[in-house]
Amino acid sequence: MRLELKVNGEAKVVDVPAEATLLDVLRDHLRLTGAKNGCGEGVCGACTVILAGRPVRACRVTAAKAAGQEVLTIEGLTPREKEIYAWAFTAAGAVQCGFCTPGMVMEAKALLDRNDSPSEEEIKQAFRAHLCRCTGYQKIVAAVQLAARALRGEVTPGQGEAAGMRKRFFRPDAPVKALGQATFVDDLMFPGMLYGAVLRPPYARARVVSLDTTVAREMPGVVVVLTAEDIPGQRYQGHIFKDWPALVAVGEEVRYVGDAIALVAAEDRETARKAVEQIKVEYEVLTPVTCPAEALAPGAPSLHPKGNILSETSIRKGNPEEALRTCAHVVSQTYRTPFTEHAFLEPESAVAVPENEGITIYTSTQGVYDIQEQVASLLALPHEKVRVLNQYVGGAFGGKEDLSVQHHAALLAWATKRPVKITLTRRESILVHPKRHAMEIKITTGCDDQGRLVAMTAEITADTGAYASLGAQVLERACHHITGPYRIPHVRIYGRAVYTNNPPAGAFRGFGVPQAAFACESQLNLLARRLGKSPWEIRWINALEPGDTLATGQIVGQDVGIKETLLAVKEVFESSPYAGIACAFKNVGLGVGTRDTGRANLAVEKGKVRIYSGAACLGQGLESVLIQIVAEATGLPAEKMEVVLADTACTPDAGITTASRQSLFTGEAVRRAAEELAQALKDHALEELEGRTFVGEFYGATDPIASNKEHPVTHVAYGYATQVVLLDEEGRVAKVVAAYDVGRAINPLNVEGQIEGGIVMGLGYALTEDFPVKDGIPQYQQLGRLGLFRFPQVPLMETILVEKGGTQYAFGAKGMGELATIPTAPAVACAYFRRDGLLRTALPLEGTPYSKK
Repeated sequence: MRLELKVNGEAKVVDVPAEATLLDVLRDHLRLTGAKNGCGEGVCGACTVILAGRPVRACRVTAAKAAGQEVLTIEGLTPREKEIYAWAFTAAGAVQCGFCTPGMVMEAKALLDRNDSPSEEEIKQAFRAHLCRCTGYQKIVAAVQLAARALRGEVTPGQGEAAGMRKRFFRPDAPVKALGQATFVDDLMFPGMLYGAVLRPPYARARVVSLDTTVAREMPGVVVVLTAEDIPGQRYQGHIFKDWPALVAVGEEVRYVGDAIALVAAEDRETARKAVEQIKVEYEVLTPVTCPAEALAPGAPSLHPKGNILSETSIRKGNPEEALRTCAHVVSQTYRTPFTEHAFLEPESAVAVPENEGITIYTSTQGVYDIQEQVASLLALPHEKVRVLNQYVGGAFGGKEDLSVQHHAALLAWATKRPVKITLTRRESILVHPKRHAMEIKITTGCDDQGRLVAMTAEITADTGAYASLGAQVLERACHHITGPYRIPHVRIYGRAVYTNNPPAGAFRGFGVPQAAFACESQLNLLARRLGKSPWEIRWINALEPGDTLATGQIVGQDVGIKETLLAVKEVFESSPYAGIACAFKNVGLGVGTRDTGRANLAVEKGKVRIYSGAACLGQGLESVLIQIVAEATGLPAEKMEVVLADTACTPDAGITTASRQSLFTGEAVRRAAEELAQALKDHALEELEGRTFVGEFYGATDPIASNKEHPVTHVAYGYATQVVLLDEEGRVAKVVAAYDVGRAINPLNVEGQIEGGIVMGLGYALTEDFPVKDGIPQYQQLGRLGLFRFPQVPLMETILVEKGGTQYAFGAKGMGELATIPTAPAVACAYFRRDGLLRTALPLEGTPYSKK
């Protein structure tokens, strides 16, 4: 179909398939990639453009409908508009991963073109069709207001504060993200590039009896079809446990509906997908194991050679059984939390390019070296022959730690000797990647007649789904943190992660602690009611102080700030009888004996300091953090620095971006290198150091949970927080006040953004998000059905940063990414408990104005 349309003031003529959308035309044919494909459903807003003067979702507009009409994309904004919107979104802290931001900017333009002074409510309503999983929306509203003022001539775009500690330094990556100039993986094109597609089963458990790829191989445009027998190296991969097959072989069982059976590479995307549909598979359908109780029952089928228990964790301190018998008050409950979907806005994508007798993979991941190790094993190549480069990462929250598309793209590229791109559809993304663990927590908590906690016992059962992912490590953190940031002399915790045929469960913001905090904090609310004390008071009585010990025996350091966060919210909590409160703590770094190292090299090149580190920035602002640390240590201005994105060919291995570790671990490595640079600058100008490289490394030594030391060091640092949730007269969340012990805020603007985004994610977890699975098959396979919080639902948020100085590392910074979301759900639960006296023991909470009718 020949199509004529006017794009950004220029007449364009393109030949496109009849089913093409306007987004297809813009991205694939005109190479205007500022509009992003986040869902294909018209619900995320990332593809927003202006058509005939009105904002539209380009993924839902047919190319034929756009014919003859004027289309404005973000690339077509005037220079003044680009300056203002880039500045406003940067200055307000409204850009994190940036994948959704160009669509937001186009919505803002459409709104401000028709109303140059919109109210906050008008902005929220205009943006109701947009999703953002990073920012928490509040700063986006502020950005639109700021842009409006600039367009009216009331303010002039500025530069922000100079780099250094506690400075609201503008993120260097924000302007290019806001204007759609940042390159995400699916924006890439290479000469001769093929498109990959994956065959997945319709069943959660079935044996593959036979596989016939003949028809698919003979289709015009199909270059190759691969099955398990075509894998040259180790077929089973995984972070810790190598239990996940890259392709399921004939005769084996598929263990969940996201498993891969065959791969196709074709000249275009549609041909690849149609070819997958032509592959014939004969299945022996088997009854899926859909919950841990079934998996643990006598006679249950063994889903893995080692059985149905992935891992077990036990923690004991004192004599809890005897101590509980002495308690004045004892409460026992069972709490349940569901699977939840990360819903990052950028679907998984990778482009694999054969070169230099090896393979280069452009991708979006939380750890380039982890991908390198697994792909090298899969292809039977030396590590140095597999290069992995991170592009900008459009959100992750733990969901981009596992292999998803990288290994499949690499296999196809290796077989065809041509570049191959695989980008998952939103439905595929939801089916394939690991979720937050569903957990059942049986817990007993006892206190004396003054409210002092005496003992706790808990049994945690985690549904780890079809494969291990990071299930064992998530279970450890759940067990370790279920005591909360409280002094409890006697503790017994047992946890087990159980294989089922549900989607795999792995890392998700909080890493097992959101589930544990919901149970622990709800128990405190019950005890407070028994005692006749306020929920704030019982937390104050039991809050950790320096010298106390955790359940693992680790001695709490001088940097503990939980009591300071409680004091910071005391007044607002006492302002309403229906205010809810919850505390939380979260480890910083991998800990528990896992080797954990941050690395960075500072190279003086062409008169600038280039910061090389394999740490992945997922939108949390790592680039600005590293620049600010170098500026603090050396006195150099930010314009003399730049950060190189993670690349196994030139950036040292800084570990996966997980466990809120990069600001502290890689930040400390950068600080050490910067201190050496600072010494050199005492005797030399920067230009005189051309070609010099300064190396920084930090190793955080810890002990395993099962350590026989009396006082092991389980983690190098912990962050602490308290949140208060205020309900309005209708029972809706009106305001959240969050106090966080951040150690030292390197960039308050970034920290606020992390906390606000975490709060909104926590509100969804508490009230609206669910991920029901039936017969192992997710029932919600569209982004629009997941119950994600949107603009009009978001309450006012107030952030209070508590700075006690932190640890001795990275100028005292503590990671906030995971801690940000942990207290929210239990604080919401507390608010409703105080409002109606009903203890809600499952998420999402029932009987609220947000509950599904």
